[in-house]
Amino acid sequence: MIAHKRRDGFLGQRMIMLPPQLLKSAIKQNPLLSQLYISQIGYFPKASFHYRERRNGCSDNILIYCQQGKGWYVLGKDYYEVKANEYVILPAGSRYMRYGADEQDPWTILWVHFSGSLLKELNQLFAITNSSGAKPIPFNEKIIETWETMYRSLEMGYTIPNICNANFLLYQFIASFVFSGLNFSGTPDTLSAKDVLIAETIRDMKLNLNRALTVSEMAARQSISASYLTQMFKSATGRSPMDYFIQLKMQVACKLLHNSNMKIKNVALEVGYQDPYYFSRIFKKYMTMSPELYREAGWKEMGLKE
Repeated sequence: MIAHKRRDGFLGQRMIMLPPQLLKSAIKQNPLLSQLYISQIGYFPKASFHYRERRNGCSDNILIYCQQGKGWYVLGKDYYEVKANEYVILPAGSRYMRYGADEQDPWTILWVHFSGSLLKELNQLFAITNSSGAKPIPFNEKIIETWETMYRSLEMGYTIPNICNANFLLYQFIASFVFSGLNFSGTPDTLSAKDVLIAETIRDMKLNLNRALTVSEMAARQSISASYLTQMFKSATGRSPMDYFIQLKMQVACKLLHNSNMKIKNVALEVGYQDPYYFSRIFKKYMTMSPELYREAGWKEMGLKE
């Protein structure tokens, strides 16, 4: 019933809303905070009849992590569901939105509103759009710990150190979601099948950096199709398998250029490029400078060359 709908006031809830003037003052004292900062943070357990309507959208990104139960949200005319062990990041904007708990199985959620001068770039980088939908995320205790530390820092008082601590942890908190596919620290028994597949593919890449592996070869080693590998890999890492492979090659090339007198053509061979000119073009594309200039800049930094 409409009369039961409520924005907050749930038994056991925790919520902090930082005053805009306080944030403005904190940013003035520490400009680093301007890039990304928390404006609101909260926890709603079993939030029966939770309902929020924002007719003019929201100037913040809203990250909602559903731990239990179910919920939903509407952006414009599009309806989406959010289930347990899923999260959604609603991008800042003026589009009409509303969201709330499922009537039969109300959600338990951790949530954070965040804004900043880099918000647009962050949304573009991680393809956070109005149509992204909820995404699954394996349970990760560190997510809870990071949220808890952010909350407690702000709860202890709005001093600059407390605000800085909470906001610097915001980067880690966001990363826990957008890079959840890179969490390969568990054992094979605790990792999902997709995590194992991605981890084994990356391990295989590292063992074959001196070769010119194709995506089809990578996929064949896992007994899957190239299209399926590409889909899973981009979902987990944000990059295609080949782009990731080349990045690994460039990391090794950088180390060799920085730490040895090895000729450029031999560096190219070490990372699987028979043609040193093609290697130089790829290196410049990824590192924004030629191998020669990269080496020279590194040696100058170490004081080995004037």
